[in-house]
Amino acid sequence: MSNAPATSFAHLHVHSEFSLLDGMCKIPELIRRTRELGMDSIAITDHGAMYGAMDFYMMARDEGVKPIVGCEFYVAARSRHDRDRKLDSASSHLTIIATDDAGYRSLLQLATKAQLEGFYYRPRIDRELMAEHSAGLICLSGCDSGEVSRSVLDGNLDDARQRAAWHAEVFGKDNYFIEIQNHGRAHQAELNHALAGIARDVGVGLAGTNDVHYLREEDAYAHEVLLCVGTNSTMDSPNRMTMEGAYHLRGPEEMIAAFADHPEAALNTVAIAERCNLELDFGRISLPKIDIPEGETEDSHLRKTAIRGIEERISERDDRYRARLERELDIIEDLGFSAYFLIHADIFRFARSRKMLAG
Repeated sequence: MSNAPATSFAHLHVHSEFSLLDGMCKIPELIRRTRELGMDSIAITDHGAMYGAMDFYMMARDEGVKPIVGCEFYVAARSRHDRDRKLDSASSHLTIIATDDAGYRSLLQLATKAQLEGFYYRPRIDRELMAEHSAGLICLSGCDSGEVSRSVLDGNLDDARQRAAWHAEVFGKDNYFIEIQNHGRAHQAELNHALAGIARDVGVGLAGTNDVHYLREEDAYAHEVLLCVGTNSTMDSPNRMTMEGAYHLRGPEEMIAAFADHPEAALNTVAIAERCNLELDFGRISLPKIDIPEGETEDSHLRKTAIRGIEERISERDDRYRARLERELDIIEDLGFSAYFLIHADIFRFARSRKMLAG
């Protein structure tokens, strides 16, 4: 990907501005800062969604930085279908990244079903979805709000081991890592020691992350203000949400020093980054194969289906909508079915976005 020398740390837990009212990293600046710090790969793992993934992927590739696409998912306390206010309003965090095209498709399935099937306060996945869509994925156990870390903080090490073992079985031991962090907070050294023990017991590796929410250390105050906006509080609120510690994009030397007690955690980030080789192809049309009824063409079947659809959706006849539909159908017939959809494909939106980012 890049001609730059391989670095000794790769950030695998990063929130862009698409972690709404929580992340502050604008994608162009994130990529540039990554290069400034001498790193040749970086992940994007926004909260519960992948809205910034394409812009991130293309700009990182253009700048010679390997893009690692992921998501920090919200995991339902029980099932994604449960919606009891007392039992299901809280959710835990889980960091998942794609290694290849199959993994990217798995991420899309998880993110989509989290919104359409699991949304309750937040878009949620559950164990059923993880078991169904685990191909091509590497899973990190999550931040302090992850299932495993929460169990450790609650003093329930047996529960933490069981939860880690379940994820290791579903994703595979080579694809599951216990995530540790060191933002300079008082409880993290003891927590990381316990998490390292769980990793040994389960037979999986450690991965050190920094839960990046903003680019530079001096951005911390602005981020606190952003959190106030997102939580409907003020900087004077005594119990407002706060993130004390280093949550900026730190350089590799600083990250290695942060995990001095667990050096393998930093080394494993590079090994994970090397395994992530997502290649997205924007140069072809990906349309589903449609069974055309006998005696019809693509154009005639589309026209019949479209007219039936508009009649079902508009109770009172309105010639404006019918005329607009007829114009669209005529354009499709003139251009050809595939050419029409190529013109309207997302590749053009992505290309415009890339041009704006580069400028």
